[in-house]
Amino acid sequence: MRRTAARLLTGAAFTAATAAGLAAPVQAAAASGGGSGLDVYPSTAVPGGRVSVNTAACGDPGAAAGDATAVGAGPFTLAPSSHDGQAIGQFQVPPSAQPGTYEIVAQCAADGRRVAGDLVVVLSSAREQVYPRGSVKTGVGGALGPDPVQTAAGVTALAVAAAGGTWLLHRRARGDGI
Repeated sequence: MRRTAARLLTGAAFTAATAAGLAAPVQAAAASGGGSGLDVYPSTAVPGGRVSVNTAACGDPGAAAGDATAVGAGPFTLAPSSHDGQAIGQFQVPPSAQPGTYEIVAQCAADGRRVAGDLVVVLSSAREQVYPRGSVKTGVGGALGPDPVQTAAGVTALAVAAAGGTWLLHRRARGDGI
């Protein structure tokens, strides 16, 4: 009976702690500006690539001043759009940008609220098509394979096997005792 009560109290305490832990980030986000930050798309870019940013944190007018100087792109403008009070802007990652994570910020024109998002710069895009090079190492070889000595050895082995099979079939047909 005591074990059951102890397990119930432990389970209830664990549930309460988990609920409080999950509710804290939601409350903090609501207190810091309605839970919306700066969305960066794509969140991973290559040097020379174009990046779009948008936010709903600036309210209905939706205008904001963006700052991408951390990555070396400088200031840019976020203009109101037709998407529910969203402000949208674009900038180009400089070709000289080094790999790393950079904070992109925007400051709302109406109330001065500051929102931020992260941009990760990588040297090669995961979306790039990679084409295979060289021959496939299957062990079969071929007439135009990379090693003519191996090709000749394979042809010789096939010829010997064919000759031996023909000789055995010929002896069997004559009845020489195979």
